[in-house]
Amino acid sequence: MGGNGGGGTNAEKRPNEQLNSWFVRSGWSKGELARQVNRRARQMGAHHISTDTSRVRRWLDGEQPREPIPRILSELFSERFGAVVAVEDLGLRTAHRAPSVSGVDLPWAGPQTVALLGEFSRSDLMLARRGFLGSSLGLAAGPALIEPMQRWLVPTPGTAQGNTLAQEPGRRPHRLSAPELDLLEATTAMFRQWDAQCGGGLRRKAVVGQLHEVTDLLQEPHPAATAGRLFKCAAELAELAGWMSYDIGLQPTAQKYFVLALHAAKEAGDRPLGSYILSSMSRQMIHLGRPEDALELIHLAQYGSRDCATPRTQAMLYAMEARAYANMGNPSRTKRAVRMAEDTFADIEPGAEPEPDWIRFFSEAELNAENAHSYRDLAYVAGRSPMYASLAHPVMERAVELFAKDEEHHRSYALNLIGMATVHLMQREPEQSCVFAEKALGIARRVRSERVNTRLRKTVDTAVRDFGDVADVVRITGLLAEQLPEETAEAV
Repeated sequence: MGGNGGGGTNAEKRPNEQLNSWFVRSGWSKGELARQVNRRARQMGAHHISTDTSRVRRWLDGEQPREPIPRILSELFSERFGAVVAVEDLGLRTAHRAPSVSGVDLPWAGPQTVALLGEFSRSDLMLARRGFLGSSLGLAAGPALIEPMQRWLVPTPGTAQGNTLAQEPGRRPHRLSAPELDLLEATTAMFRQWDAQCGGGLRRKAVVGQLHEVTDLLQEPHPAATAGRLFKCAAELAELAGWMSYDIGLQPTAQKYFVLALHAAKEAGDRPLGSYILSSMSRQMIHLGRPEDALELIHLAQYGSRDCATPRTQAMLYAMEARAYANMGNPSRTKRAVRMAEDTFADIEPGAEPEPDWIRFFSEAELNAENAHSYRDLAYVAGRSPMYASLAHPVMERAVELFAKDEEHHRSYALNLIGMATVHLMQREPEQSCVFAEKALGIARRVRSERVNTRLRKTVDTAVRDFGDVADVVRITGLLAEQLPEETAEAV
């Protein structure tokens, strides 16, 4: 009987008043709703679904349909009314009650990960206006964040190799060809390149849409190897959606994507990728002024990938460890982590096996940038110490020099120009600071990154506060107001 989407019993069945209300307001006939459900099911690959007017009548009378019908109805009514109409709003229940999308303590199991990825990406696509989706979320921090993430290391059944969909009796595995999988992975790499060049505000919705498509593919049974690649692709896309959300200031949304990405990486059995996702979460915690949480996340990443991460990935994790220690005001441990990052980066063998695309960004330029920012952060914590600023200066200078030759990482170039400007301010050289701030302004106008804009404005504000009577400072203040006026960014 599963082919028609039924599944409720007749016992104690009452009319579904909530579904009836949405149905009447939609203006659809029972036949039109049935046709739309069938069309959406075919688009999802659920060809076993065949709904008619009598089946719709039974839903309205209180019958509970089986998945994926509740999800399809939620999507159809949401699109009709231009707002999220959750399964529960329709008086329906899902086969597996998923936790609220607002939390981070989620089940570490494949089907729930797929369901939550689909639910969250769909909501994001429909409510892609700044703060609208994020306003329903809360940021987790401290034990509420760290303790659930520690379960990343706990072995659990249900990884891609044991995907329940792949082993369900009577269902033929969906065959994705190798070229199709290659194209999905290449598209993810392309999105990552666009983000580096253009900032998180330009292609975020496209990344979320691609993630939703991959999640739909994961609804179908696949051979273990294919499922593993799809989960890996979902993890990378969710991390990138989180990173782009972070870049434009949607912090709760970013954290939710990072958490879901880590779950997908666990399903893929890819611990180095999981460590990279944790490093992104760590960076966000530093940005939010919680370096202790950042350090916990990095240590979790290091422990989980200690026997499988490449030297490049390990060097990146050491550099992020240094950033956390610097923001905690611990000079000795900062310097030790900086040295470890440099020494491990030196272990990278030229011509070694190609590494995953997600770590390719961590170049010599990025190594210098992270270490320079660690020294700069130490200087801030120590009351803008000239000693630490002098340590940051040559390393930041080298990062700027290398990024100037980089045709891809425009946002990183802008951030390090701003870093150089802040170092010059600490060294009481406002004219030199303005030179770098103006170069950063030229790039900020081309990339859509709230992070770049905010850091540039803060740097110029500091210059005005400390050196407001200097002609170059007056000039850069005017340029900033004219060329980069403050406005509300859209989460596109």
